[in-house]
Amino acid sequence: MKFIRFTFVIFLVLLAAVSFAADIDIHFSPRGGCEKAIINGINNAKNEIRVQAYSFTSAPIAKALLDAHKRGVNTKIILDKSQKKQSYSSYFFFKNQGVPVYIDSAHAIAHNKIIIIDRRIVITGSFNFTRAAEENNAENLLIITSPELAEKYLQNWQVHRDHSE
Repeated sequence: MKFIRFTFVIFLVLLAAVSFAADIDIHFSPRGGCEKAIINGINNAKNEIRVQAYSFTSAPIAKALLDAHKRGVNTKIILDKSQKKQSYSSYFFFKNQGVPVYIDSAHAIAHNKIIIIDRRIVITGSFNFTRAAEENNAENLLIITSPELAEKYLQNWQVHRDHSE
């Protein structure tokens, strides 16, 4: 009972933290539209996209990010060091396509799963940017429209960018 009460209190604190002018869209996998929602957000980006990802093997999400970069959206990506060790990974895909991509090796794992769009939309949750996350795993995705929250995520993104290679 204490755990449930504690969890509910944490939920209320989080709800209060995003209650400032936030619009929240929620998706669940498997096959709950997470990947499609991410791609839609990327496709609607006008100025800037910042990404942090642990596991990134989704070709459709990678293509959407590349397309955004090609249409002039300032796109930068931070990946976990494991992405650099694989013979072909999103790290090499983005690097070879000229998309600025960085490796965060300052942590045991850089486990973030975040996309920040136009300094107003935060996409986050347990959802890894992988085919398995969309088709097989039980994961969640939150799309939160809040410039205030996006600013906090951007500050954290920059901290990780500053120590990435």
